[in-house]
Amino acid sequence: MKILILNCGSSSIKYQLMDMTERKALAKGSVERIGMRGAILTHFRHDGDKVKIAGEIIDHQIAIEFILGILLSPNHGVIKDRREIEAVGHRVVHGGEKFTGSVLINAEVMEELHECIELAPLHNPHNISGIRACQRLLPDIPQAGVFDTAFHSSMPDYAYIYGLPYILYKRYGIRRYGFHGTSHFYVSREAAKILNRPVEELKTITCHLGNGCSIAAVMYGKSVDTSMGFTPVEGLLMGTRCGDLDPSAILYITNREELTIGEANALLNKHSGLQGISGVSSDMREIITEADNGHKRAELALNVFCYRLRKYIGAYAAAMGGLDCIVFTGGIGEHAVLVRRKSLEGLEFFGIKLDSSKNEEMRGQQGLISSDDSAVKVMVIPTNEELMIAVDTEKIVKELREKID
Repeated sequence: MKILILNCGSSSIKYQLMDMTERKALAKGSVERIGMRGAILTHFRHDGDKVKIAGEIIDHQIAIEFILGILLSPNHGVIKDRREIEAVGHRVVHGGEKFTGSVLINAEVMEELHECIELAPLHNPHNISGIRACQRLLPDIPQAGVFDTAFHSSMPDYAYIYGLPYILYKRYGIRRYGFHGTSHFYVSREAAKILNRPVEELKTITCHLGNGCSIAAVMYGKSVDTSMGFTPVEGLLMGTRCGDLDPSAILYITNREELTIGEANALLNKHSGLQGISGVSSDMREIITEADNGHKRAELALNVFCYRLRKYIGAYAAAMGGLDCIVFTGGIGEHAVLVRRKSLEGLEFFGIKLDSSKNEEMRGQQGLISSDDSAVKVMVIPTNEELMIAVDTEKIVKELREKID
């Protein structure tokens, strides 16, 4: 089965065409700057062929037309007919409390997705735009929605309820939801495979570190806590997001600076985090380079980032009553040797022993970076959210076909 995976953002779409027989990507790429000047599609074929195509791409439907066009291209494509695409799997950021697993998209689901927009106004509308575009361009192809929040639906109520009047939870759904669930699910399962142990026996902390960052406590295969909350702003320090913050601070700033709600939202999401502290960049690679060159604020941003991560690791080990392994994933987690080392410093009392040479060598690869005698195993696992979306989509489509037969 060939499945098209789409991750639709406000001005971009990332895509992969997966062949589920071999569970590999036949092609992948992205469309950037949708609705703006200089829109461009970048396409990679599994054999190394690469092409960039510029065009007037004014909306998500035209972007998906470009994607289908390059997949069908005689020179750069991997299929000869649209009918070879048997399903489409969509990443949907927020499923609220309605969606605790992946679903076949139908009219009822679309109505419920629109109800979730107010929970993720920066993300869900664009996810829905991608679904609508595919319904028009691939009208007879089943589509599935796979939710960032679904894996975290197993959290107990005492982990997701905020210290606000309970009526606000009942009335507006104000609670911790968590995100990056597909990534946390995937790497926690891969960790169990590496250790040759059932995931149901393990207490695992998974650290998804990229421009957006979150950490999860995965106890016996289920998420029991995670750092992102009602929105992806809470938790760890991120590229441009502030992470944990006294809510009164933003009220104070909003009043003193006379900010609108939109401006306050932009401050928390676009101008804070590594970028805000360092004044240099939101990219951890540049932060580390500048810190090495003596830039004090870049060094401070790095230290804040690693300190917060270390605090969460300690907290989640306590929450689970023990710890078997720690997983680093995402662009920073997979490549930033210094971040991994600094984040684990001082945690030796947990039984964590980092192997310096293994840690130094492990960049973008999968494997252990702890010493052989470390009681807690530490590893790097490149995430594969697209594969998880494809797996869920394949399962949904097969179940649909069985019902029809």
